[in-house]
Amino acid sequence: MDPQLAALSAGASSTLVTLMVTDGWQQARDGVVRLWRQFRPEAAADVAEALDTVRAAVLVGRAAGAPVDEVALRDEWARRIGELLAAGADAEAALRAALAGWQDAAGGQALSGGIHQDAHATGSGRVYQAGRDQHITER
Repeated sequence: MDPQLAALSAGASSTLVTLMVTDGWQQARDGVVRLWRQFRPEAAADVAEALDTVRAAVLVGRAAGAPVDEVALRDEWARRIGELLAAGADAEAALRAALAGWQDAAGGQALSGGIHQDAHATGSGRVYQAGRDQHITER
């Protein structure tokens, strides 16, 4: 695959996987399915189902404290997006347009208003607070 297209598919897959746990997910999911309907309609239903399944697994894994291997997900979706790009010359422009929309969706989670947090720990207790995403890995 052309290095520029490989970079595009890698960037798109990274954004897609990141959006799986955000408010921008539905917009990204719908955009991916639209791309497949346009360039590979025979696979659109399978892609929609795969996206729903993967997102559910990511959410369940995070909630259970056993995160899904997101690097493997990015690689898998980069491969799929690369195959989509091979479907036609117009696919690259359509993907770039969709990716711009996904990135807008990712940026659309800005907090507004004030946040007030109180926490009290005693002894050797710990407190973790965040106004948005927080990922803690302790061993």
